[in-house]
Amino acid sequence: MASNPGSDAALGTQISMHLGSPRVKKLSLTEQEVFYMNCRAAYLTIFKSSLENIISKDQLYLALQHAGRNPSQKTINKYWTPQTAKLNFDDFCIILSKEEPTSKAELLKSFKQLDVNDDGSILHSDLYKYLTKRGEKMTQEEVNAVINLADVNADGKFDYIKFCELYMTTSEQCLKTTLERLEADRKLRRQQFGSHMEGSPERDQSPAPKQSPRIIRKDDQETFANKGDTSHSLLSTTRKFKTSVSFTITMSANSNQDSKLTEPNLKDWQCAQSKGCFFLEEDGEVISHQYKMHIPQRSVLYLTIKPLNLSQIEGKCSPWLSVDTALYILKENEDQAEPQLMCFTELQNREVFGWTGELGPGIYWLIPSTTGCRLRKEIKPVTEEAQLVYRDETGELFLTSEFRSTLSEIFEVIDLDGNGLISLEEYNFFELRTSGEKCDEDAWAVCRENFDTKKNELTKQGFMDLHLMEANDREGDPLDLWVTLHSMGYNKALQLTEACPFIINIYAEKCKPKIKAVHMEACSGQLERAICKSVLDRSDAKVMDGYENIIVHTCNYDTWITSIIENKTYNFLQSDDKVIIHINNELSKNCVNNRGLNIFAVEVAPRSTMVCQHVMPLNEQQEWIYYCVYSLIS
Repeated sequence: MASNPGSDAALGTQISMHLGSPRVKKLSLTEQEVFYMNCRAAYLTIFKSSLENIISKDQLYLALQHAGRNPSQKTINKYWTPQTAKLNFDDFCIILSKEEPTSKAELLKSFKQLDVNDDGSILHSDLYKYLTKRGEKMTQEEVNAVINLADVNADGKFDYIKFCELYMTTSEQCLKTTLERLEADRKLRRQQFGSHMEGSPERDQSPAPKQSPRIIRKDDQETFANKGDTSHSLLSTTRKFKTSVSFTITMSANSNQDSKLTEPNLKDWQCAQSKGCFFLEEDGEVISHQYKMHIPQRSVLYLTIKPLNLSQIEGKCSPWLSVDTALYILKENEDQAEPQLMCFTELQNREVFGWTGELGPGIYWLIPSTTGCRLRKEIKPVTEEAQLVYRDETGELFLTSEFRSTLSEIFEVIDLDGNGLISLEEYNFFELRTSGEKCDEDAWAVCRENFDTKKNELTKQGFMDLHLMEANDREGDPLDLWVTLHSMGYNKALQLTEACPFIINIYAEKCKPKIKAVHMEACSGQLERAICKSVLDRSDAKVMDGYENIIVHTCNYDTWITSIIENKTYNFLQSDDKVIIHINNELSKNCVNNRGLNIFAVEVAPRSTMVCQHVMPLNEQQEWIYYCVYSLIS
């Protein structure tokens, strides 16, 4: 049986990480002034001006330390995601308003749990063991630096009471020194500090962040679209372009009925299976698991992918079940740098997409894909937040039934092999998604010691207890739990709205196939090349009049339409032969595209091909008309 989740497994974390309540306090004006003075003082300890940006995790960590915080790696990852390029002074102030300073009482409380003799000290051997084996592990050099502090170490013991006093005194003195320097330097006092400045509230004049060069939105370029009558916008804008081509495709209701997937007789066929998930990022990019498949001998295969229908509580919606899914199969070849596209699951039967055919022996990449037409950011944010934890009359903390149900869903999603247990590999996919880090063998051993496991894998009860421990570490504050939930695609009402779990089945007639998840990456790069190849093999291509090197390819897959743009231009005398193509979908009917815009523009590099858009019907029960004009701007 597992021990108490609040036991020593959390002690290292409690020492290295002490975050206060994430709630933003409503401060009086005087308190606000003091708060922003302290923010400025910490910021200007690292930077020459508050107009400079934080451009790395290390800078953020250092700035938070100078502000009296003691951030863990999980806290850093919460504010510096893979999509973060920089943070400005305003962002820094917001972070500090959510992360309260480490107090002396909190530090003492954490160290006291390791004080077995209750004498205000910890043996160096014990301190080394806890700091390198528990929670966010420190390196040997970092622990030695603590042990070698002369003022707080003697006779093989670490005097944590003196250490806490030294830590607080040093932090206070650093802040005091910086504030005095600010007070004495009129130039610094007159600087513009983000949005929180002395005197005139002028905005930061630093350049605005650049958008991706691939997409130029309608609002960004007034010349791209007529601001007047939308019924005439197509005609009026076309006159401004060098040349244009258009495509019209009329699709009947339930247009995929002639290309339905037919399941072969699978009696005596061998099967391999794995689950996975599409995750929608803040910028609209989709992240998913990627797999390798091993086929030991030539065989006919039947591959399918479909959204995973989780066990739902009564009345809870499952919006992800309408999300389209696909699986691209690429073969590894020793004599080729890039895997070769073999096929993809084009045929459909309701929510199942599949492919049947023969493949030779070898290793294959399986790249899941979704068009993004139906996996979209929520338009109406949920205002009422679900309760995750509660205390009984004795003050003991418990997870609510709604939260337990949601954790049960998450457990089912991350249990990739479907055996009812979570292995270290499966857990690491979950950790990478929610915290950006992996759990090593030592940390997993600690997890097995303190939570319910079976065959060295975490049970569902152990998974629940792990999150209860996290709630206890924060004294019932659910901030970190919400970070996990949002990372997994759940909104404040505990609805799965920004993720789509799926399941892959591989049936082989003559051999035992194997499948293993190997990555969790953005659905781009290798996938985009595979999509472009599949479209080029069967598309309706149109050349831009007068610009023979600019070609628009459109492919009708019955269930959806994909267009790609090919730029064959290359002039060795001119380094930049990129082109900008304006796309107008305003006259399409009953359609939705993955861009979320009827009018936009894309930039296509020389000698390259890019996916321009995917289009699907809003309502499959009605006719839909794809009418799109592609115009060359430059």
